[in-house]
Amino acid sequence: MNIARAVEHAARVRPHQPAILFEGRAASYLELDRAASRTAGGLRAWGIEAGDRVALFLPNIPEFAVAYLAVLKLGAVAVSVNMMLTTEELAVLLEDSGARAAFTVEALWPRLAPLAGDGLRRDRVVICEGEVAGLPTLDAFGAGHPDEHLARDMAPAAPAAILYTSGTTGRQKGATLSHANVVSNVRAVQRYMRMGPEDRVLVTLPLFHVAAQNVLMNGAFSGAGTLVLHRRFDVDRCADAIEAQRVTIVTGVPTIYIALLNARVRPAALASVRFYKSAAATMPVEIARRWRDAYGQTILEGYGLTETSPAATFNHEREYRPGSVGTPVEMVEMRVVDEDDRDAPPGTWGEVVFRGPNVMLGYWNRPEETRIAMRGGWFHTGDIGHLDGDGYLYLVDRVKDMINTGGFKIWPREVEEVLYRHPAIAECAVVGMPDGLRGEVAKAFVVLRPGPGASAGDLESHCRAHLATYKVPRTFEVVRELPKSPSGKILKRALRASGSQPPPAEPPRVS
Repeated sequence: MNIARAVEHAARVRPHQPAILFEGRAASYLELDRAASRTAGGLRAWGIEAGDRVALFLPNIPEFAVAYLAVLKLGAVAVSVNMMLTTEELAVLLEDSGARAAFTVEALWPRLAPLAGDGLRRDRVVICEGEVAGLPTLDAFGAGHPDEHLARDMAPAAPAAILYTSGTTGRQKGATLSHANVVSNVRAVQRYMRMGPEDRVLVTLPLFHVAAQNVLMNGAFSGAGTLVLHRRFDVDRCADAIEAQRVTIVTGVPTIYIALLNARVRPAALASVRFYKSAAATMPVEIARRWRDAYGQTILEGYGLTETSPAATFNHEREYRPGSVGTPVEMVEMRVVDEDDRDAPPGTWGEVVFRGPNVMLGYWNRPEETRIAMRGGWFHTGDIGHLDGDGYLYLVDRVKDMINTGGFKIWPREVEEVLYRHPAIAECAVVGMPDGLRGEVAKAFVVLRPGPGASAGDLESHCRAHLATYKVPRTFEVVRELPKSPSGKILKRALRASGSQPPPAEPPRVS
């Protein structure tokens, strides 16, 4: 078994099919496989062997796929590195993973350079875009090596990739995914999304993130589809690309759909899209409704985590249920459990846990944290949700995001759902802030739509009409934008840090 065999197969049966479209360039499956083979030859000449870790410190460029496939062809382990990391954070990740080589670009080299020679040898770095004196470019690195390097046959449980969690809750942990983890997940994605050679898949999420890497890149490669790759999400460029490239599949986080709605993209520009999917963060029900009203199609939600490769559940086209993230994908078991790991009755919230072929091998070099996360043979997600009578999952929130105000529990998502129903709200996030009397109180950060806007009284009255008094945010702060991770998730930790002073004892206000 080897993940890279999907591209080798596509290169044989559809050699001229575009694998990647990027900034006016096209790479066929034959060209992609040959480039990966030559790069694998270069790595082998450096002494990289099966099981060795190789870091990919790269932006969204086609060379990411080349390097990733080359590493896997050798049976080595691809270590995905968040391109936003600082040198200090990189040092921790490289030491933790034990990476023996790295691929990067000229623009990111200044952050990696101080670490070269300390654990990671400077002469084991390849530059995939731009130039750095003394280091090989990707083309030069692969020059002279054979165009064909067949993927090594790996045991299903052999590590294939280490993807570090986002770090929003502390020090990053490397979720280790096997070849079988990824292949099983790709098969599930294929079943639900039906990606084939006729599909063009928009990729704006970072390829170092598990969703873009496995659901989009590996999913499309498995079906010989075409990636329409972008360095990052830009609402105007992406809308233009959907129309010009006749994109058929769009997958993103809720903030991407919010941005497209707020930009009032013409329905005709999206006419080629047959499938919309949202994941990585919970889709507000109001945003899903607005999308259906504007474009006549449903955004189907899925749910998963880095540790589940990532797809774990899917809300089905045949029986879509608003507000739900669906039922488990094939061969995956799911439960919602109470604090004693007993099954919670339908309608009762508890922690979501999974078991199946998609669940990671464990956290790299973290046996104790692996044991805690995998207790009882089930992966404990830290997400809170409940099931309906038919086994559809409804997420409530992250355990860490729950606000405890004077003993009353507030789930931020519930408050955010209400705020999104106010016509002046473009985006919002609710977090808990310290309070000397109650321990915590809710604070809402809001981005307003262009137009008349809304006063503090408007927002407070709107919330009071739909929420118990203790759930109404104590303060509202208007911001130009909400901080987001490279994958588009709203960073609530950053919001808590930005407004950490306890609010004064006065009615809610817009600040």
